[in-house]
Amino acid sequence: MIDTLVDKLWAQHGLEEAEYARLIEQRTDESAALLAQRADAVRRKIYGNAVFVRGLIEISNICKNDCLYCGIRRSNANCSRYRLTPESILDCADEGYALGFRTFVLQGGEDAWFTDERLCALIGELKTRHPDCAVTLSLGERSHASYAALRATGADRYLLRHETADRAHYETLHPAEMSYDNRMRCLRDLRELGYQVGCGFMVGSPRQTAAELAKDLKFIESFRPDMCGIGPFVPHRDTPFRGESAGTVELTCFLLSVIRLIHPPVLLPATTALGTIDPRGREKGILAGANVVMPNLSPVNVRKKYELYDNKICTGEESAQCKDCLNDRMRGIGYEIVTDRGDIRKPY
Repeated sequence: MIDTLVDKLWAQHGLEEAEYARLIEQRTDESAALLAQRADAVRRKIYGNAVFVRGLIEISNICKNDCLYCGIRRSNANCSRYRLTPESILDCADEGYALGFRTFVLQGGEDAWFTDERLCALIGELKTRHPDCAVTLSLGERSHASYAALRATGADRYLLRHETADRAHYETLHPAEMSYDNRMRCLRDLRELGYQVGCGFMVGSPRQTAAELAKDLKFIESFRPDMCGIGPFVPHRDTPFRGESAGTVELTCFLLSVIRLIHPPVLLPATTALGTIDPRGREKGILAGANVVMPNLSPVNVRKKYELYDNKICTGEESAQCKDCLNDRMRGIGYEIVTDRGDIRKPY
């Protein structure tokens, strides 16, 4: 039965929601291996053995939100807050450019200091210095007008993980003032404005079911994002979910393979969270169908402060060391880091 579903997914790039749930619930080591083999074949047909590298700059851990799973939630009094200056952010990008990076990801909490005016000035200067680079933002929920202004200034991509496509589950992960409808509105606005759009979800978040994950997969199938970031839930000691079990590498990699077959050209990261719960987690993610890694370009003295979950890796390495380490890891499994912009490609 499972092999039949894998064959159908391979042929049609989609399943019924109930079939996705059954694929997850009845998965075996054999079905996971078959999915990974087919995901790898599809990915190689479009991207060869290239793994795209993004330079991650974590610009602020100040956030107005109080998401129950997040270590930088506003009510965490133990979080040592910081905010990079525009000059420091540009210095990180300059260093990354010299190392060969051609995409920069500016990620942060929803920090009100970063107004449209300040962000537009920052993006404009970054594009002036490095016009051949892509600028990706991952700064949470903003208004349509804000997204429009940032896009007009030169932002190319926007990452906004939807976290779950199930409304009821969304409400168990977020405070009452946050809205599932608004999160989805943001993704629609970003698509309308011409961004390359990334969404994504947690794997193994507290009390998550196969049926809820099936909704995520059906959402990926219909929305067809340019990028999709999924990673295992990892608890943080200063959140209400501190005692919950982490998600698994096994299920995350299984879903990476499924997503690759749903939407073959999607840009699919092997996340830091995967590497946090398994020393070879990122390699396993690439072998399952991922094709993006995101070394950290943030100043070393703030990396431990951007702690969304416990035991985050790569907080003490210099940027060049981080990139070289990942390059060696990728070569070790037969892939090659590529430092171009790494835009989504048309399918074969």
